[in-house]
Amino acid sequence: MQRVSSASGIWRNVASKARNNLFSLNDTTLRSFSAVSVVKAPKKLHKPEIPCDFLKWGSLGFCRTSKFATGFNPLQPKPLDSIVDVQRLEDRYPDEIASVWDDYHIGRGHIGASMKAKLYHLLEHRASECRYFVIPLWRGSGYTTMFVQVQTPHILFTGLEDYKARGIQAAPYFTVTFYTEFAESKDLVLIRGDIVFTSKLTDSEAKWLLDTAQSFYLNDVRYKLVERFNRETRDFEFKDVLQALDMPIL
Repeated sequence: MQRVSSASGIWRNVASKARNNLFSLNDTTLRSFSAVSVVKAPKKLHKPEIPCDFLKWGSLGFCRTSKFATGFNPLQPKPLDSIVDVQRLEDRYPDEIASVWDDYHIGRGHIGASMKAKLYHLLEHRASECRYFVIPLWRGSGYTTMFVQVQTPHILFTGLEDYKARGIQAAPYFTVTFYTEFAESKDLVLIRGDIVFTSKLTDSEAKWLLDTAQSFYLNDVRYKLVERFNRETRDFEFKDVLQALDMPIL
């Protein structure tokens, strides 16, 4: 098993392609990378053939299933008024709305959360400049790497290996939608997470991914790693992400 530091060149290639919104099914550099086992990247890179457009990458309307969806559709978020009675909540205090929202999602196969509007606007601003990141998800004695795309009001998570293998046909494992209907009047943004493939992620893992992704965009120190991944790919080291999360470097 090789050390993560030896894969820095491959990570730079992944980061660069993500920044340019391009991934290729035939790119041997992407195919060669594994979170726990790596090989050196070839000197000559194949030209990407399949554009990866966030808006073509799966649908937020997916039902929970254990199978991969074939093809892809434009994002179709579920309107807030189809989930809760917005008019009945307009007279409630922000903490009451957040409590109702959280209680509604308990045991329903979804994740409910909320945040202050100013934090959402910070996330929105930073994501407009740095859309992509990678997060290790610890499992047992190792980790699997998740590829993250942030294009507010959505965040999509999928396994990096599936993304490399399937390109734009790789449906997300987990989708997140931010609802801003109460941002101006209540200083409150509601968050809904949907696990698309229960065979890929548990509810607790999805909640951890949501919290962790937000921490990298909202914490000034951690956000420097996001900036490096998107802007300074030559200097990006995946081991820095592991260290930020107190995970061992394999």
